[in-house]
Amino acid sequence: MSKPVAIVTGGAGFIGSHMVDLLLDSGFAVRVIDNLSGGHRSNLEHRKGDPGLACYWQDILALEAGTPIFEGASYVFHFAGIGDIVPSIERPIEYMNVNVQGTVRVLECARAAGVGKVVYASSSSCYGLAATPTDEGHPIAPQYPYALSKYLGEQAAFHWHRVYGLPANAVCIFNAYGPRVRTTGVYGAVFGVFLRQKLAGKPFTVVGDGTQTRDFVYVTDVVAAFLAAARSESSGERFNVGAGNPQSINRLVSLIGGDVTYVPRRPGEPDCTFADIRKITTELGWRPAVSFPEGVRRMLTDIERWREAPLWDPASIAQATESWFRYLGKEKVQ
Repeated sequence: MSKPVAIVTGGAGFIGSHMVDLLLDSGFAVRVIDNLSGGHRSNLEHRKGDPGLACYWQDILALEAGTPIFEGASYVFHFAGIGDIVPSIERPIEYMNVNVQGTVRVLECARAAGVGKVVYASSSSCYGLAATPTDEGHPIAPQYPYALSKYLGEQAAFHWHRVYGLPANAVCIFNAYGPRVRTTGVYGAVFGVFLRQKLAGKPFTVVGDGTQTRDFVYVTDVVAAFLAAARSESSGERFNVGAGNPQSINRLVSLIGGDVTYVPRRPGEPDCTFADIRKITTELGWRPAVSFPEGVRRMLTDIERWREAPLWDPASIAQATESWFRYLGKEKVQ
């Protein structure tokens, strides 16, 4: 009996590679699509030689309806795209092109192939400076182009469901962390920043006073939610995925251990992210399994992975976030 087929776009990335692991371990044949602009082959090295894995190193913007990559697929998990706040402020056209038009191309390929379900990776940043806890019906208020592009991609998935009958759900990810979390790129990924600073014996650059809280959710819990959303009978639904238990940055610092230096708070960032996860726990039976202390402990056992990550200090952070303050700050031109 042949294995069911699942496609993971962005499958060489942080969350995508963990999705690949879960699917292979669950008996799927997996086809990865990734242009390696953000992902890395090394994220899949441990699956090398697995007969159920096939990789297609290409851009989602090059996908055409009818491509054989999508033939016979039961599910498509769509993670491919570009992230980060500052580059989206500086290059909004690129973000709209990749994250919106790229999503449309994936949807068209899935529609042409008769895929059973598309699960779109949405972002809690779509909610903006949200009231907490934040449920799926909260008003949408993107604060920067990245968030807008993720919301428009989500709306495209729902539109293809309504108009063309393509089954699709969205999983709205809050603050995912875990092994293989991004280690390069612009300033912003707190674990990559802090673990590199710890390796170098440098103080942690804490934004503001560190009392801001984030709904950190471990990556294996995230991908379990995606599989649950694919297997569910529901379609056209958004499901929040967080731990439902926000943790302060100061708490993170205490678990990692080290000295602290402070950098200015950034406009457009919430004081708290807090996922209301009642919908996914009730409708899909999903619950987070990895506690925050346990997740951080697992990260620390793998700390050498961050040895080559960028080493940030207050001066380099100020330079990297200059556009952020210029366009999102209170003194911007009206």
